[in-house]
Amino acid sequence: MSEIYDGLTRRHFLQTTMVAAGAAAFPFHSVFAQSTAAKYTRYNVTSAQGQKALASYAKGVEAMRNLPASDPRNWFRNAFVHLMDCPHGNWWFYVWHRGYVGFFEETIRNLSGDPAFAMPYWDWTALPQIPDGMFDGVLNPQHHAFERYTRNLDDFTAFIQPALKSYWRTLSADQRAQLNLRGYTSLDLLWNEVTGLDPSSGNGNSGNMAFANTCGSRYLTRDNPKLDKRTAFDVSLQTIVAGLQPKKYYDPDITQSFTSAKTSSHNAQPGGPGTSSVLEGFPHNKTHNYIGGVGPLDPGPYGNMTNNLSPVDPIFFLHHSNMDRLWDVWTRKQKRLNLPILPPEPDLSTLSKEPFLFFVRGDGKFVGPSHAGDYLSTERFQYDYEPGSGDEAQASASLLLTKHAKVSVKGEMKGRTASLAVPRAAVNEHLAAAAPTLIAAVTVQRPSQTSAAREFDVIVGAPPDVTQVGPDSPYYAGTIAFFGHMPHLMAMSEDVTFAVPLPKRPEAFHNLLAAQVSVNIRLVPVQAHGKTTALRAVSVRSVQ
Repeated sequence: MSEIYDGLTRRHFLQTTMVAAGAAAFPFHSVFAQSTAAKYTRYNVTSAQGQKALASYAKGVEAMRNLPASDPRNWFRNAFVHLMDCPHGNWWFYVWHRGYVGFFEETIRNLSGDPAFAMPYWDWTALPQIPDGMFDGVLNPQHHAFERYTRNLDDFTAFIQPALKSYWRTLSADQRAQLNLRGYTSLDLLWNEVTGLDPSSGNGNSGNMAFANTCGSRYLTRDNPKLDKRTAFDVSLQTIVAGLQPKKYYDPDITQSFTSAKTSSHNAQPGGPGTSSVLEGFPHNKTHNYIGGVGPLDPGPYGNMTNNLSPVDPIFFLHHSNMDRLWDVWTRKQKRLNLPILPPEPDLSTLSKEPFLFFVRGDGKFVGPSHAGDYLSTERFQYDYEPGSGDEAQASASLLLTKHAKVSVKGEMKGRTASLAVPRAAVNEHLAAAAPTLIAAVTVQRPSQTSAAREFDVIVGAPPDVTQVGPDSPYYAGTIAFFGHMPHLMAMSEDVTFAVPLPKRPEAFHNLLAAQVSVNIRLVPVQAHGKTTALRAVSVRSVQ
């Protein structure tokens, strides 16, 4: 078994093995306690320590920007690691981004001259607007310092493409095999994502461009920093707590799973419909999209945050530091309840041994083959977090330990509406609980590559003549968002199932006094003029 766990620390091997075996003979608090105190703390960006870290971050970004394109730590070269290798919509989403942000943090630490630097996090639940400091200097991708590189696509190509061609020639057979899974069998095909070219049709689509010019690199500005009401709802405490409730790292039932779909590789698509967990499908995707302009700027071109060159915008790393923090909140919640923090065997081996081959160390050298198991805990980078949104809610024993009646109801499709009958007791429990206890699995057709629609409101219980609702409506369950159209992934599943917490408003449910309460669920595009997508199936299950 040692070959499976190559690259894991001995301590982590023992921890994950005990999880798989149930760790029946050990108290979980001692099994999973961090053996040494964290060396670094990631602070909320609004705190005094967070502001100090932000100043060092700016120095590091400027240093990365000034590096030649041949240096893997160059600001834009670093973003291409994300484009070439990042997983979304699968159970490696959290662990891959932990490794990516961790090595980036080391780079900033080295180049900023601040040996204590730790990446601050943006708690968008508490602050639903871009932190003011992220509009200062090079922390704003619209700053004039970037114009030399991103004034237009020609300038960007001339700067970065020669270095990418040289790098491409050095790739190992294993790296090329992973790129092939993504559809990048040549650099030209990878470059199609930069330009928005669809290789199947030969046509370009400005909404699919990963490149954004300087003035259009971020939608939000200092004068207009706030997330809109839909995005604010998707990052709200109610949504966050719903996403933290699952008691399994992975479950094929997405309503019970902390992570998204299990796939054969972090670069491969699911064998069937894709799945998106609450935290990935709502706060992660929607925040990316809105910062880049999805909605206000439809049908594009968009800013960097809407596609896989999103790390060109420095807000990316504060956003993902917060996503990683929520994983840490969930992990600590699991430990507190004596629940496993990782899946059992054989899934644990599959998850842990997945090779990550493109990371770059803080000294500019390539990490070389590493494995997901290296990043399943925060020990690899020796950090912890200042408490933020989600911590207090998950510390509530009454919320965490309440047993819910088991409900599993499949909807009957009638045109574009799913109709369900849910036991009255379950609906009453849902309406009375501190956090949503009824979660819908909503399966939709993935928008086509030519579709401008990336976001859809989930409407519950609205009268037939109500075709648009906002976050203030009792019928609004949230906005599901597709992050990036990613035309390179030609084998992407046609359908995706999102975990959607139902509204906690009685108006969304009909016949509340009946033994079976009527629930109807529809999907509508956010933009009134947008084209809807097919609603394939809906089921509702209770949190277990």
